[in-house]
Amino acid sequence: MKLLRVLVLVALPLYCLAGSGCLLLEEAINKAIDSQVSIDEYQNFLQPFTYGLETNEAIAELKQCFLQQSDETLSNFALMMDIIINSLLCALF
Repeated sequence: MKLLRVLVLVALPLYCLAGSGCLLLEEAINKAIDSQVSIDEYQNFLQPFTYGLETNEAIAELKQCFLQQSDETLSNFALMMDIIINSLLCALF
């Protein structure tokens, strides 16, 4: 299960590098950390990238992990992702 979760997270940046832009990745991250987005909504958003029941379960587990975090942790995670996405190394893409 953990391997599937990692593969899902790896697939999104590769999709980003394929030339579609990183807005999709940013939106997926924002929806993951948004406590107002339900697990079903998150799974529906990522539906084009899912390949079976195992992937849907991994996405549900990923979203559940974020739902269990405190607002402070989610805020810190969002800040960290913002720093990474806006870093000089990411700006090259």
